[in-house]
Amino acid sequence: MLFPSSLRSRAARAKAAATSLASNTADPAQASGRAAEARRVLLQRITDFVIQHDLVASAHNLALICAGLSGSHPELAQALAAREMAGEPIDQRWLDTLARIDHDGTARMAELETLMDKLELALSRFSQTARTAHTETSEHRGAIGGQIAAMGAPANIAQVLDLSRAMLARIEQVEAAMARSEAETELLRENLAKARIEADVDHLTKLPNRRAFERRLLSAATEARAKGEPLSLAFCDLDHFKEINDRHGHEAGDRVLCTMAAGLIEYAGDGLFVARHGGEEFVLLFYGLDKEAARQRVDTLRSAQAARHLINRENGEPFGRITFSSGVAEVTEDPDTRSALVRADAALYRAKQEGRNRVVVG
Repeated sequence: MLFPSSLRSRAARAKAAATSLASNTADPAQASGRAAEARRVLLQRITDFVIQHDLVASAHNLALICAGLSGSHPELAQALAAREMAGEPIDQRWLDTLARIDHDGTARMAELETLMDKLELALSRFSQTARTAHTETSEHRGAIGGQIAAMGAPANIAQVLDLSRAMLARIEQVEAAMARSEAETELLRENLAKARIEADVDHLTKLPNRRAFERRLLSAATEARAKGEPLSLAFCDLDHFKEINDRHGHEAGDRVLCTMAAGLIEYAGDGLFVARHGGEEFVLLFYGLDKEAARQRVDTLRSAQAARHLINRENGEPFGRITFSSGVAEVTEDPDTRSALVRADAALYRAKQEGRNRVVVG
C-alpha cells in the first residue's frame, strides 16, 4: 500500500538513490548490483500501484506511472501525491485527464509538425533543383554535340573527339541519376502526404484521432475568438465499456465503438467536428454554439443512443442498451484554450459519479 508520505518523498528518494549510485562508481560490480536492485524496486512499486488502483497495464498508463514514481517527472509525482493526500481516486479517468493537460506532449506534437513541414519544403527545393539541373545538362549536352559535329574528323583532333564523347556519356549518366533522384523525391513526398493523413485517422473507427482534434481545436478557437463567436466541446464516454469487453470480447467491443462512431458521423453536420479521443471516448467540437446549446445537442444524441438495443451479430446475444456520459465546456469562455479540456473532463467525471447516461456542463 502506498501512503501520502511515500508519494511526497518519491522524487527526493530517487535523487538520493542517483547520488548514492554516482558516489559508488569506484566499484563497478557494486554499482551495477545497486542499479539492478533500484530497477527491481521501481518495477515492483509500479506493479503495486497498478494493482492497488485497479488500472489497466497499458503502455500509456505505465509510462505515466513510471514517470511519477521514479521522480523523472516532478510535476507528475506532485500530482499523484496531491491526489492521494486529498483521498480522491487515482483511476483511468484521472490518468487520462493528466494526459490531456500534458503540455510537453503538445509541444512534441507541434515540433513534429514543424519537422514535417521543413522536410516537405526541403523535398520541394530538391525537386526544383533537380529539374533546373536536368534542363541545364540537357542544354550543355546539345551544345557539345553541335561542336563535335562541326569539327569534322582530322587526325589531330581525334583525342578531342574522344574526350568530348566521354563527356557526353558522363552527362547522360548524370541526367539519368538525377531523373531517378527526382522520381524518388516525388515518391517520398507522396508517402509523406499519405503518412500525414494516416497519422490523423483512427484506424478502427475511421474518425479523426486525438492528434487531429488537438490541431483542429487550436485553429477553431483562434478563428472563433477573431469572429467573436462561441465554440464548445464535449467529451462522450461509453458507460460500462469494460463489461462489454469482458462479457463479449474485445472484437465485439470494437464493433460497438464503430457503431458509436457511425452514429456520430451520421449526426455530425457542418457545425460539428467529431473525433475519437482514445479508448471508449469521443470528443465533439461545436462551432458557433455556447455550452448550453451544445449540451442540448449532446443530450439529444444521448437520448437517441440510449433508445437503441444492440445485438452481437456473431452469436445473437444482446448487448443491451449502450449509453454514454458526457461533459460539456465552452472553449471561448477562457483565454486558455486547453482549460476547456479540463473543465469538460471534470464535468464528464461528475456525470459518471452521478449515475452515468447523462450530460453535465462544466
